[in-house]
Amino acid sequence: MRKRDHNVLTNAASLLVCGLLAGVVVAAAAFPAVAMSGLAAKAGAETFDKLPSELTVKKAPQISYLYASDGKTPLATMYDENRRDVKLKDISPLMQKAIIAAEDHDFYKHNGVDMKGIARAFVNNSSGAASQQGASTLTMQYVRLAISYSADHPQDVVAATEDTAARKLKEMRYAMQIDRDLSKDEILERYLNIAAFGNGAYGIFAASQTYFGKHPKDLKLEEAALLAGMVKAPTAFDPTTVSGKPQALDRRNYIIKNMVELGTVTAQEAAAATAAPLVVKGKRAPNGCVDTNKKDNWGFFCDYFYRWWMSQEAFGATTYDRERRLKSGGYHIVTTLDVQAQRGAQKAVLRSQPVSSTKAAMVAGVEPGTGRIRALAVNRVFKLDDPEKPQNKLSSDPKKRAKKLRGTVPNTTNPLLTGGGDIKGYQAGSTFKIFTIVAALEKGIPLQYTINSEKQFKSEYIIQRGSKAACAGTHFYCPTNASESMAGPHNMWSAFGSSVNTYFVPLQQRVGAENVVAAAKKLGITFRTQEDLDLEKGAQQWGAFTLGVSQTTPMELANAYATLAADGKYCEPIPVQEIRDQDGKKLDIANPRCKQVVATEVARAAVDAARCPVGDNSKTSQCKGRTAANVRGTVGHPVAGKSGTTDSEKSASLVAMTKQLSVAGIMADPDWPQTNQKMGHNEKGGINAPVYETLRDAMKGKEKIDFVAPNGKSITGDQRPIPDVKCQSVETARSRIQGAGFEVAVDNTKVPSTCPAGTVARTSPEGRAVKGGLVVLELSGGATGGNTGGNTGGNPGTGPGRPPGRPNG
Repeated sequence: MRKRDHNVLTNAASLLVCGLLAGVVVAAAAFPAVAMSGLAAKAGAETFDKLPSELTVKKAPQISYLYASDGKTPLATMYDENRRDVKLKDISPLMQKAIIAAEDHDFYKHNGVDMKGIARAFVNNSSGAASQQGASTLTMQYVRLAISYSADHPQDVVAATEDTAARKLKEMRYAMQIDRDLSKDEILERYLNIAAFGNGAYGIFAASQTYFGKHPKDLKLEEAALLAGMVKAPTAFDPTTVSGKPQALDRRNYIIKNMVELGTVTAQEAAAATAAPLVVKGKRAPNGCVDTNKKDNWGFFCDYFYRWWMSQEAFGATTYDRERRLKSGGYHIVTTLDVQAQRGAQKAVLRSQPVSSTKAAMVAGVEPGTGRIRALAVNRVFKLDDPEKPQNKLSSDPKKRAKKLRGTVPNTTNPLLTGGGDIKGYQAGSTFKIFTIVAALEKGIPLQYTINSEKQFKSEYIIQRGSKAACAGTHFYCPTNASESMAGPHNMWSAFGSSVNTYFVPLQQRVGAENVVAAAKKLGITFRTQEDLDLEKGAQQWGAFTLGVSQTTPMELANAYATLAADGKYCEPIPVQEIRDQDGKKLDIANPRCKQVVATEVARAAVDAARCPVGDNSKTSQCKGRTAANVRGTVGHPVAGKSGTTDSEKSASLVAMTKQLSVAGIMADPDWPQTNQKMGHNEKGGINAPVYETLRDAMKGKEKIDFVAPNGKSITGDQRPIPDVKCQSVETARSRIQGAGFEVAVDNTKVPSTCPAGTVARTSPEGRAVKGGLVVLELSGGATGGNTGGNTGGNPGTGPGRPPGRPNG
């Protein structure tokens, strides 16, 4: 915007004089021998008149700020140049006066080019004086910097600063135009925001923060003079170095003296400022995720944010473009990190395992319905281990240790919680059984569906003959349970609550393992290892999938369960909730990205089953057995979730969630997945406490919201009448009931009955049962009572997996 109209004749005269003097002065500076020639003056006038006068100025790089979800707690800063533009009104008047005293006494008098200065420089430089003068005004200095920051190619940056006649002439021409288009205050503001002050500080805001830890409006006289003196040579006048401090002090005092001569400060004010000791911080602004403002391992979250940003095409076509925008775009980014949840998570993992432990206690919290990541914590230090002075131990993997390779304890920047690069994830055990429940419910199989869960189930899944997971002498997958006492009839509530493998593998067979895998993928589980990707291709034979043998991460697992808590709405995990550019414009990219992937009633029924393992239940629940019963009492809110353990307890996991937050934890050794250590659950040092303590602390002060209980067919399914077989023989009863479409099992424990001993006294259930479900025949002991025997049962079903053992929860 045009700020001042100069007299046309004055401007024309200025152009002519500048052209003539510029040619002479530039020649004097570059070629003293020909400085006085007429050719120099003539060339200067002609060249100057033909130079373009329009200067396109791009905004200089600005620092981006990251905050926690409250919008106030600083998380990190990211920049190529530490700079934040401020208005002139927010800069101390002393600073404004000091920079003029240091760089351009006649700033408010000339038209961008100082005629007297040019003449003075000519006389000085042609006299053979030891010190050369350049006659560069503050406006010309701004032009030089602006050209550098607006350059599209490296060569343009070089051309903007090289000591040539062409560059100096161009600066003069542009400076005059800038002086016409902008007010003096606008030019001064732009200059103070673009100048370099050393120690990574660009612009007066960064300089004030770096050297004095204050806002530029609060600078005192001696501080302003020191900063003003640094722009001439930031390295030489660096007050934080031994060699630079005395020079910086001398220049500070010189500028204060100039301010007295210019009448901008009094002699008394100058004397006090000159006598003030030189005290500076010299602390560079933190930069990047290895230098977060909170040292309690917020770096893992910051790193996930960075990798998320780098994956968003909205920020540029290439990763180079995206990084440049982040580190120079001046964004104000409010992340999803919840301070209360994060601090609770960090304390919880460290109570479980110290940073020196090879066991990694990893916890992630995701908000249902938005996908916002609220916490990421692990007992590690987010830091690059110094190869010169390494702190990390040798790897726990014997093969790597033999090669003297170091592991990730205690320092690492690997994405342990979220996956990526070499981090493929960890087996999460029986937490994966929820996906079988979802797939079964989608097929119309209800929560009451009962299977006679044997001690060992002979599946139709084909695996390698001789595998420890195969039935003896066969190639069929034959899973067992963690305890023989789990055998017997189970529905989904009791089977999930007690984590009965021989319920879920046959259920998966009936549903189709490929449908269980598809359900997991809908809820956000991804496959990263080549083995998992290969098994996915033949998913119909992935028998052990329901037992959690695929690799996943705490964040992914938390989000999968969060999808169910959100009534089947899947939301892409996201680390931001608001992004504003340097002009304050809000970007849409921070909005949640959600879609309905599971029917609401299916999700609610799955959650109802998931309340059993963690000590909770609804009015419709039929819980029996709880693998993590103390979660409900500890959290104090309605909860759902599931624990999981893999073969030989090489990893342990737990998910616990409310309607507002889903927390998943996995304990494993990231350096050696085949560890010989056992990962625990409820015992001291196990994974359960970090999960439910994180959820407890995160939910303090939050509303208690109950899950919506399921209804209708998701509970009872398609009910069919059971034939009346009372007092009939076992063979006859079995035939009739199977003919009606039910599975049959026999309970040999005799019960008192008027029926002849050995015949069927009653069925369980009686009257009606789920289509295709289990009906148990209870045998009569005669009118005198019964004797006890054992449970026997028919094969509960058939259908398709891989088994690396028998993961259980």
